[in-house]
Amino acid sequence: MSIQPALSENPMIAALDVGYRGTIAVAACVIFEEWSSGGPLEEVQEHIEAVAPYEPGSFYLRELPCLLRVLSRLNVRPDAIIIDGYVWLGPENSPGLGAHLHEALNGKTPVIVVAKSPFKGAPNAQRVLRGNSTRPLYVTSAGMAPAEAGKKIAAMHGPYRIPTLLKRVDQLCRAAG
Repeated sequence: MSIQPALSENPMIAALDVGYRGTIAVAACVIFEEWSSGGPLEEVQEHIEAVAPYEPGSFYLRELPCLLRVLSRLNVRPDAIIIDGYVWLGPENSPGLGAHLHEALNGKTPVIVVAKSPFKGAPNAQRVLRGNSTRPLYVTSAGMAPAEAGKKIAAMHGPYRIPTLLKRVDQLCRAAG
């Protein structure tokens, strides 16, 4: 990617998600400064036609190009990126979407991956309880220690299980189609 790193005095965090309607996708990105931020600095949406079909076990082939496309619209490289899914999959530690994104960014940007349901055999998933929920989020990471990533997700704004800005990026990619 050709975007420039953020200046250290103005750290940027990006939450990304992708929604699908058949072969059309909407990739969305919400940019914010602090883990506890309640609102975005910027919102970006990218409509993508003719996305790859879903392939079981290779979801990244469909999702990764969409994430990279919305990231290419940013003027600066975020200091951290949050997406949905897992970094590593199964007992073989096969790369999941998070590992593929981290690699596509040349390992220069930490990728924190938040899942709403457990994946059997996902190593180092941090169980994070938020609000009054008894159902955890499952947090994995590449380029950042899993325990630190879990603490950052726990510190995000909002009284509910899903942090405010993760819910916002989900709404953007679903509503924009």
